[in-house]
Amino acid sequence: MTTNNSLHDAFRAARDEGRAALIPYVTAGYPSLSRLPGLVAALTEAGADVIEIGIPFSDPLADGPVLQRAATEALANGTRVAQILEMVRDLTPKAPPMVFLTYINPVFRYGIERFSQDAYDAGMAGLIIPDLPWAEGQDFRLAAEASGLALIPLVAPTSTDSHLHSIRTAKGFVYGVSVTGVTGMRAAVDSGVRTLVERVRRVVPLPVAVGFGIANAQQAHEVARYADGVIVGSALVRTIMEDPSHAEERAYAFVKELKSGVNQLGSKA
Repeated sequence: MTTNNSLHDAFRAARDEGRAALIPYVTAGYPSLSRLPGLVAALTEAGADVIEIGIPFSDPLADGPVLQRAATEALANGTRVAQILEMVRDLTPKAPPMVFLTYINPVFRYGIERFSQDAYDAGMAGLIIPDLPWAEGQDFRLAAEASGLALIPLVAPTSTDSHLHSIRTAKGFVYGVSVTGVTGMRAAVDSGVRTLVERVRRVVPLPVAVGFGIANAQQAHEVARYADGVIVGSALVRTIMEDPSHAEERAYAFVKELKSGVNQLGSKA
């Protein structure tokens, strides 16, 4: 069974190979929950170092239109938290470390302590909650720490120095949000992202993975030159949406291409 330490091992293995870790995201329940095992297998085979599994929510404030649509369809398909937890239990032994991304409401309704323990028991390594202010999330942090689940902090270009100091004892990795706003593809990576990564590294002794807006292998390569990890969600889900009947094949091909962007040895500067 995976543990928080496996996140550390995944980033260390990528670093030892001279590259950033690749972290693709898919929404559980899209195109259907029954497709999740195939998608996880495709991402694993394509070279994912960590996999994010989105738990759909009806009001995903940080999500752009692509991920909102995926979440809406997943919920319409009847996808529920308990079903996702049951399914990932069978997937985690064969996959790289996996983390959930969801919002406060589904976790709160399920029960904070119960969710943390059940997620850990299912083999999940971490939890990302974009609408959880770190300063107000003590109950979530305590529950995660008690179960062994890493509650992963988010930072953005607007993050203050006091926020960076407040996450020094966090676990797993730091999720660097490359832009202010919602998820979605961007024409270019913001030039301030590198400065954000450098600011975090001066304070927090964790790997820094950057997400929001990375749409292709070239952008992944650019971010991989200075970040420890590259997170791609909307672009991958959009690729699946273009032909849901071949979701696994499209996911594999797209992530394989992204991998080429982060897999060029000695590219970090």
